[in-house]
Amino acid sequence: MATAKLYVVEHLDPELGPWSKLEYLSIAEESNAAGSGFCLSSVPPSLKLPLELHGVSGLRMETEGVETFLADEKERVCLLDPSAEKDLSPEDGDLFDVFLFGGILGMLSKFLPLCLTHADPLPPRLGDDPPRDRTSELRKKGYEGRRLGPKQMTTDTAVRVTRKVVQDKIPLSQITYVDFPELWINRHESIEMPFRYVKGEDGQPVMPQGMLELIRDDSEKGFGDLF
Repeated sequence: MATAKLYVVEHLDPELGPWSKLEYLSIAEESNAAGSGFCLSSVPPSLKLPLELHGVSGLRMETEGVETFLADEKERVCLLDPSAEKDLSPEDGDLFDVFLFGGILGMLSKFLPLCLTHADPLPPRLGDDPPRDRTSELRKKGYEGRRLGPKQMTTDTAVRVTRKVVQDKIPLSQITYVDFPELWINRHESIEMPFRYVKGEDGQPVMPQGMLELIRDDSEKGFGDLF
């Protein structure tokens, strides 16, 4: 049986939009089913948590950063870092108990779909100026880093891939992906998602329940309020 792990996502944004809500629900449910935990850290005290996240099994909330509430376990914390020299491997499941996802605030435009066919470009939504790169901040604090590969993943995908590697002992090279899938909004419009996803048994990208509907319903409004 795989050893239980803790997956920590740093959430410094004072808001939590529908996109993040679905991602966090998915992470919590999948982590709990795998016998592991999920923690949102650095959560602003003013954050209003969506009702759907109240009482979710396996979800833990911390207003402090990981360097505070896990100060005594630093050597067992692995930072998922695209700039790390080593790729994540099944052996890392024996070295680390906590897997940390730092995130980037203030540059949400990089997460917007690259192409909305036959429609006007979506406007960027910027927050911090310059954007706050929490992963870089944590890297400087000396956390051991590992890469998940060269392509951008959604938060739930990054946690899903990490869990497959360190708990299910599947090497990164043996996980099947769908890169930049095209989602059809209607008969005339499609969106190319700028992410790598795990490929499901049906051949489709694995996404949180309700994500496709959210994207389709809000496509005409623009994606600035989804996150």
